[in-house]
Amino acid sequence: MFPLDCAPTRRGFLSSTVALSTAVAGATFAPELAFSVESDISDLSVVGPKKGYSPQIGTLVSMMNSMRHVMLMPVKGMTQKDLDFLLDDKANRIGALLLHLAATDRLYHVHTFQNVALKDLTESFKEKWGMPMELGEPARKGIIGHDYYLNILNETREQTLAEFRKRDDNWLMTVDKDWGWGPTNNYCKWFHVCEHESNHNGQIKFLKSRLPGAKPASE
Repeated sequence: MFPLDCAPTRRGFLSSTVALSTAVAGATFAPELAFSVESDISDLSVVGPKKGYSPQIGTLVSMMNSMRHVMLMPVKGMTQKDLDFLLDDKANRIGALLLHLAATDRLYHVHTFQNVALKDLTESFKEKWGMPMELGEPARKGIIGHDYYLNILNETREQTLAEFRKRDDNWLMTVDKDWGWGPTNNYCKWFHVCEHESNHNGQIKFLKSRLPGAKPASE
């Protein structure tokens, strides 16, 4: 699923001919925060500026970190069999969903940091990330029997955080007037990556509750 319900469909994003230009214009600035001192607290429940990032980017990172922590909790200790479990012929495997989240992170990385329009994604990108991004039947057949999902999630996120450290709040607030669902800034794009992860967190929790031998919810 794409990170926004009204976005281009997941199954069409790689081959779409819609001109989703990466040209950006009209930088917009957020109001000053009520506090300006960056927090030293590493508590995942503290949303706000973080050392090493501009204030607004740090706030975004704090939300992304918190969501990632919450999303990983249900998969802690899962076996290979659990990751490969398929509830029915229309469902996704948990392992495939984890790889899908890494693919989403990488998609927005390439788009926002490298200024690559979605219609201009390279063949090498599509070859590596197309299946986990699209999901569906190809992923049900092809994404199975692996144990590297968490490593890829960590790798893609670390690359994203490294790029965030190089940028400032002006970049974050820059508006892309040609984005598929209307004028959208980089902040909104990455917020939807976070929201997208939250959506799949619920899906993963549901699939976990249906694993063979899973305890009833009341327990």
